[in-house]
Amino acid sequence: MLRFAINACYITLSTLQIKLKMTNNTSLISVIIPVYNGEKTIRETIFSVLNQTYKNLELIVINDGSLDLTLNIVYSIKDSRLKVFSYEKSGVSISRNRGIERASGQFISFLDADDIWTPEKLEKQLKALQANPQASVAYSWVDYIDENGDFFRYGNHITMNGNAYEKMLIHNILENGSNPLIRRQALINVGNFDPSLKFAEDWDMWLRLASQYDFVTVPDADVLYRMSFSSVSTNVVEMEKACLKFIEKSFNSAPKSLQYLKTKSLTNLYHYLTFKCLESPSGQKSALIAMKFFKNVIWHDLSVIIDWKKIFEVFLKVTLVILLPPKQYRYLKTKIKIMMSNMSQKRELVNARNNQISIIQYE
Repeated sequence: MLRFAINACYITLSTLQIKLKMTNNTSLISVIIPVYNGEKTIRETIFSVLNQTYKNLELIVINDGSLDLTLNIVYSIKDSRLKVFSYEKSGVSISRNRGIERASGQFISFLDADDIWTPEKLEKQLKALQANPQASVAYSWVDYIDENGDFFRYGNHITMNGNAYEKMLIHNILENGSNPLIRRQALINVGNFDPSLKFAEDWDMWLRLASQYDFVTVPDADVLYRMSFSSVSTNVVEMEKACLKFIEKSFNSAPKSLQYLKTKSLTNLYHYLTFKCLESPSGQKSALIAMKFFKNVIWHDLSVIIDWKKIFEVFLKVTLVILLPPKQYRYLKTKIKIMMSNMSQKRELVNARNNQISIIQYE
């Protein structure tokens, strides 16, 4: 009788394990790529999805009225998981919303047409959500690449598990629109992307999700965000307007207990815009706009004045932007980054060696 009971328990456990494994392997993920004139990058972006280690996915490309060879390139890719829908140009928010309407998956993720995922991105995020059923959003760390796909800089690599609303009010911890994997029902419950926001529409969506659902972090840089060095001076001015509109909207609906964070949010915005100008400058105009933004950083946070390292960094970059042509400036920045990275690696090796020596001496 006892043996029968043990066998019955074993069979039940085995059945549950099989069902769980089947669930893990059969959850459909819908990936939505909005694209407008993306002929230079769309192929690489699409294959970064199709080559995911997690295979049970559908890839929905929303062609937002492209006038170049984007559609020809997309149609040349033969994969039954790839679906293409074309519309007149309406903007990224409406394109993403159209993708959501077309999606069949229990989980949904978005990818901009010039960004790239590492092969295990979706698998890791899905496992994170399955291991944390209370969470509805899984996100990864981000690193940045240049227009050629070469490493540009590290992202913020912020880890936030659980309630992310307060942190998301201050800044976009996901960093871009190509990051999270989201449970379908959560996405439907918070509503569509806001078409009135030309920029920060992703931040707005992630904040609305954070106001209702828990987040979980995958601490690997599995999202590669491509920096664009064209028309930065124009874009940052438009970005400022959109982000100010979004911040005002966000704090109008935030509880009174969190209103004090608005100043910090504005400080972070202008800090981001300052270095956005200086990352991809277009001459003296970029330098002047950067100085204007940095003045707003100081206005919202006077403690910056005593941060001499930050002050020195900004003024050095502004000076170099004024004196050097854009290509030479970016070349010099790249060389300095490589040198600093090498120095950091050497310091880590020295510290590790010293630690080993200390352990040996102690023993």
